[in-house]
Amino acid sequence: MKALTFLASRFVAGDDLDDAVRAVRALNADGIKATLDNLGEDSLTRELASAAAEENLEMLRRIDRTGVDANISLKLTQIGLAVDPALARDNLVRIAEEAARLKNFVRIDMEGSAWTQKTLDLFYSLHDKYPNLGIVLQAYLRRTEADCRDAVARRARVRLCKGAYKEPADLAFQKKEEVNANYDRCAAVLTKAPIPAFATHDDERIAAALKSCDAAGLVKSDYEIQMLYGLRAKRWRELRAAGHTVRVYVPYGTHWMPYFYRRLRERKENVMFVARGLFS
Repeated sequence: MKALTFLASRFVAGDDLDDAVRAVRALNADGIKATLDNLGEDSLTRELASAAAEENLEMLRRIDRTGVDANISLKLTQIGLAVDPALARDNLVRIAEEAARLKNFVRIDMEGSAWTQKTLDLFYSLHDKYPNLGIVLQAYLRRTEADCRDAVARRARVRLCKGAYKEPADLAFQKKEEVNANYDRCAAVLTKAPIPAFATHDDERIAAALKSCDAAGLVKSDYEIQMLYGLRAKRWRELRAAGHTVRVYVPYGTHWMPYFYRRLRERKENVMFVARGLFS
């Protein structure tokens, strides 16, 4: 367990918000933006969901007080979706309103496929009133290209990632090549959305997304390239030096185990990134 904790510490900023803010300051010093995420999901009581919502509110206030360049990400099951959709909605409204007051932005993370439609439904029910809300879409799901087109039509801000949950073949592409091809198709669609965010450590996917951005007439300030804390720091800096907007996802908290295992399980290449990260 000690070795595992050591490995996790490379990809989780720390146990609390103070640790996370220190990590964000270090990123900002290199010209890199951040997304703060308090690790946790599947709050199964109203009390836990409310506590998670309060932590997200404190994240926004701490960002404002410290002046760090960061926004926040959250999971709807963490703020009550598995307990009561109305509770999750109320908590999300509180967070979105605070973010609007502080001129910040909230990204709703996507979870397993059981939550995909419920997450999208709640997001879109609030998006017109709270345009400072964004969503994540996962390229390994077969439905995602259509979801990207819907997001473009609704002028939603999307972070596109490959996907991190184990899903059946009828819902998700199982082969790496299929996921990659769908990622590239979705990235091309999202060049028509406001500030698309391409979240990947795969150089070929980055290159394909940049090619699509160029073809759509976007300039470097029109989109973001996003990566995970602890993975490919040298590449972050290279992309930033080339003038791209780079944002790093900075998770913190004691509930790191599911997050860490998903990073290793989602794709074989992530294991290699982890191994290389230990020596770079």
